[in-house]
Amino acid sequence: MLDIMIYEEDDLMRGLLEEWLTGAGYRVRRAAAYGAPTPGDADLVIVSIYMPKHAGSRLVEEIRAAHPGTAIIAISAQFRAGLSTSGTTAQSLGVAQVIAKPLTRAALLGAISAIIGPTT
Repeated sequence: MLDIMIYEEDDLMRGLLEEWLTGAGYRVRRAAAYGAPTPGDADLVIVSIYMPKHAGSRLVEEIRAAHPGTAIIAISAQFRAGLSTSGTTAQSLGVAQVIAKPLTRAALLGAISAIIGPTT
């Protein structure tokens, strides 16, 4: 089973992400505290960032240090709809993909599948 670590401070959004991901067959772990990366093995990390151009890039760096070599998907309401998921914004943040909030289950699962593959 593939492991996904979630960094999301909003309880309702985190619960929805967990529901979608476990329903799709992924094992989900949540970070102990937002802003304090939880080291550990994961196949993918999903991080919600509030200010992508400022504090968001620092948070991504901290998470990358806690999860070296692990792909990261950044989600944010600050990303505009229709943003290229793996374009300039993703590259500048150093993540595999970005997804604008509000997001759909299909968009999230499609991004995950493209990065780590579907559950088996």
